[in-house]
Amino acid sequence: MVLALTFPHRLAPTLPYPTAPVNRYRHDPQFALENTMAALAPDPPALRRAKAPSLAELEILAGEVLRNLPKRFRDLCTDVVIQVDDFPSREVLRAMRATSEFDLLGLFQGVGLPFRAESTPVRMPNMIWLYRRPILDYWADHDETLGAIVQHVLVHEIGHHFGLSDADMAAIERAAI
Repeated sequence: MVLALTFPHRLAPTLPYPTAPVNRYRHDPQFALENTMAALAPDPPALRRAKAPSLAELEILAGEVLRNLPKRFRDLCTDVVIQVDDFPSREVLRAMRATSEFDLLGLFQGVGLPFRAESTPVRMPNMIWLYRRPILDYWADHDETLGAIVQHVLVHEIGHHFGLSDADMAAIERAAI
């Protein structure tokens, strides 16, 4: 899945078109040029404060999503570490056979709960990685809230922590529709 970065239409600013009569644009090219350029200013006021969330802000959002999960699921995720990074590492991209650094929105690393052995002496914690830039790219290209996308990715990766495969989760999602 390769995603293109596009400007979300729902966030497109309303341009302040001049209120002069239409025929003035037609008959006065200088007036039309000046007013069109003013309307297309590179720094419209509506977007001056708009910015993509930082790594820390996305991590806070992921924490909120986790806190809003049902308690029985949260209790099974107490040893899961959630990390947010801009992109997957080259090693991860190679291992996942990704063709672009935007292909992965998240990743589970570890041993799913059903596959753990109590006899294993030392075990690294299960980790869920959320990749900020691919998530933001997906958000820009789809009509979903950022919170809903982060929730979907996080729940998907938690599904792997519970031992579910991608096929299992796809079947669950199809059944829920």
